[in-house]
Amino acid sequence: MAAVKDFKVKWGMIIDVDKCTGCGSCMIACQTENNIAPMSEDDASNKVRALSWMLVYELNNEKTYPEYEHAYLARPCMQCGVPACVPVCPVVATEKNEEGGIVSQIPPRCIGCRYCMAACPYHSRYFNWHDPIFPVGMDKTLSPNAALRPRGVVEKCSFCHTRYLKAKDRARQEGIDPMNFPQEYYQTACTQNCPSGAIVFGDLNNPEHSVYEMKKSPNAFRLLEKLGLDPQVYYYTEREWVRKLGDNYLKDEK
Repeated sequence: MAAVKDFKVKWGMIIDVDKCTGCGSCMIACQTENNIAPMSEDDASNKVRALSWMLVYELNNEKTYPEYEHAYLARPCMQCGVPACVPVCPVVATEKNEEGGIVSQIPPRCIGCRYCMAACPYHSRYFNWHDPIFPVGMDKTLSPNAALRPRGVVEKCSFCHTRYLKAKDRARQEGIDPMNFPQEYYQTACTQNCPSGAIVFGDLNNPEHSVYEMKKSPNAFRLLEKLGLDPQVYYYTEREWVRKLGDNYLKDEK
């Protein structure tokens, strides 16, 4: 296993599973922010060809009423410290070099081999099967901050990277260190639009950011942490059965 690369700034999320209502606002905010085209009628219900950088899963404890419980788990790109997707890419279309620890995805380099998709254990990468086509008039509402990706390339969550660049520019204009600015300067679209406040975003290495202490909670965990990929997305829940599902515990053998 490769060593975790150290970054002075390491952006990450804490997603409170107990607060998430499964409303899907994070999914809509992500699609709007990043100009993700709606699915065609032929593929709208095809999960294999669906394109959504943020996906909400429904979990349950597999018990019957009245012990039955369910939970919702939002899953962006984990921005792994040891990303499985990076070493398998033959054209360096994905990297983890920029300060902030964000795993980049560079569409002009991508040749559509989908090796990265096969390597990612979180299924957080998506192949773009179609050229982006928007309903009449909707093209006028597209964000100028995100370029449209052509068909034949892999896409994924970038932690709203253009917002990060704008935050650093704002810090420079205000005479603040662009690598150490207040948490509110840079917030992802999903964080900003979550109605229940289930998503908290910030610098995992900065004691002044709320995520710094939250990740240390005994109720915090990371998905498939046993794989050693060091994801920068943490989850929080007081329910032990959710933590066990997230850590990929195997059922006891009978």
